[in-house]
Amino acid sequence: MACSRTCMAETVIVRECKYGQVRVLFGNILRVDGDLLVTTANNRLAGREGLDEKIHQKAGPELREFTHQIAVERRKENLQPCGVGEAVTTPGFNLPFENLVHVVGPDCRRPNQDNFRRDLLKQSYAAMFNQIEAVKKRETLVMPPICMDIFAYPHREGARMTMEIVLAWMDEGEDPGTDMILIVTDDNQFLNNMKTVYRESEDRFPGIDRTRAFRKGKYP
Repeated sequence: MACSRTCMAETVIVRECKYGQVRVLFGNILRVDGDLLVTTANNRLAGREGLDEKIHQKAGPELREFTHQIAVERRKENLQPCGVGEAVTTPGFNLPFENLVHVVGPDCRRPNQDNFRRDLLKQSYAAMFNQIEAVKKRETLVMPPICMDIFAYPHREGARMTMEIVLAWMDEGEDPGTDMILIVTDDNQFLNNMKTVYRESEDRFPGIDRTRAFRKGKYP
């Protein structure tokens, strides 16, 4: 479960699924603890934009060197370091996380990706889940909403897809080995869209809402 530092972020949504909880938090993702951190990377794994840049800076130069070596090896096969809809795992280095999963989602600033953004986003989450399931220590996962910052994915649509995909992973199929997912954002616009989507569709999402009980101190 999430450690005490999670209280540094505001808990907005709490949902209980078959295999654990999913929470939406408002705050600084780098001040929320867990076992495994997800970052929204670009296809070069360069860590030069948005949240990914902040995470690379916090992790230190060792992370940049590690991702550079991934890029070198992939280029030998005429492949991008990490293509759209793909993900890779690295150590966390100076981050308070054992591992870091880098996910490349659609960049909606590019029409050729924006036109297929729904399918590409689903591929990105599937790749992320595959990486997570290969990591031994994954009980508490800390992640941003994929592609909802500088990659310009439409927030309303993205909020709905985020909840549908993540909640299904925690409520259907086999146990993923993760008992807490913390979706963390500091973007008020995205958060407002998430609240609206959740209010409109809460009864249709997988799992059971525990937000009200949590606010009243009746749910851990």
